[in-house]
Amino acid sequence: MTSQALAPARRARPPRISPLAGRIGAEVCHVRLAGELPDATVDLLRAALLRHKVLFFRGQDGLDDAGLTAAAALFGEPGDVTDADAPDASAGDADPWHTDASCAARPPGAVLLHAVEVPGHGGDTVWANTAAAYDALPVELRDVADRLWARHAAPGGPEHEHPVVRVHPETGERSILLGGYARGISGLSAEADSEALIRLFQEQVVRLENTVRWRWARGDVALADNRATQRRVVRDFGDAPRLLRRVALAGEAPIPVRARPW
Repeated sequence: MTSQALAPARRARPPRISPLAGRIGAEVCHVRLAGELPDATVDLLRAALLRHKVLFFRGQDGLDDAGLTAAAALFGEPGDVTDADAPDASAGDADPWHTDASCAARPPGAVLLHAVEVPGHGGDTVWANTAAAYDALPVELRDVADRLWARHAAPGGPEHEHPVVRVHPETGERSILLGGYARGISGLSAEADSEALIRLFQEQVVRLENTVRWRWARGDVALADNRATQRRVVRDFGDAPRLLRRVALAGEAPIPVRARPW
């Protein structure tokens, strides 16, 4: 019998979740999304997503569309696999800060991205914690935001009105729902006033303290809670190839803090 045969079987290392920034983002190590995961690991990842808002997994090579869909199904009801940077990937332009498909009646609950091809440098993605942004507002501004609704629309696409502050259905946290598809504050006839309010709250969301930036490598996966984040592609890679695949998970109509007064 060889010494190799006598060697004890190597135990799988437990998942490790390491925060990447003070308010958002964590890297998950020792987890392969392809194949079966123990229930305890899935529960751990779901809890970590709610806490950190976006999770990053390195080295997830070998995920075809079916595997990507199966991985997404661990966290909810997956839709189709699409090109993350396609014009209709979020029902509009993907370059501005945005919550995915916020112009839909039921924006996705979470979004999973998988890096298939990335440039040699540049092309990072940045996420912002919209719950932390709300928490950092003065009480007086929170009260104003709680009562506002905004019209979200994409060029040539759907249009819906949502509360500017939504209540997370799982954590109860309040978060700011705006981003690049927010076109105006409902009930305000003066466009300048509407733009000023959107700018005021949106600038709070994208403060550096509320963000995390991820430098992609081929095979990386990012899973973001779309109910408490915005994201933005950094377009600094010119004509270099960049392909990320995207799966959106079914969400619900945003829950307002207060019932709509009209």
